[in-house]
Amino acid sequence: MPEAFCIWVVCATMWPVVWTAMRTYAPYVTFPVAFVVGAVGYHLEWFIRGPPKTPREEKGIAELREDRKLEELVGRDSTQVLSLKDKLEFTPRAVLEKNRPEKS
Repeated sequence: MPEAFCIWVVCATMWPVVWTAMRTYAPYVTFPVAFVVGAVGYHLEWFIRGPPKTPREEKGIAELREDRKLEELVGRDSTQVLSLKDKLEFTPRAVLEKNRPEKS
């Protein structure tokens, strides 16, 4: 019986040393354990999900606008454009010809 008591006393006095060692070396033990748990979880998740499915490609607003503009230009003759004089006459008189004398 004294031997069992002696072992219990040694174990009881060793707990503070064990806790101090765990507190001191916790970063060195925790990181590898967390790394392994994360890697296993990552691969397990991909195993359950299966291979990733590629999503269909959605066009942005700018790309849709470019496509629409290109479709409009397909049927049009690009050599037939309005002259600058015609475009200037299209502008409102109240804005550009406010300070100009009237044409005769």
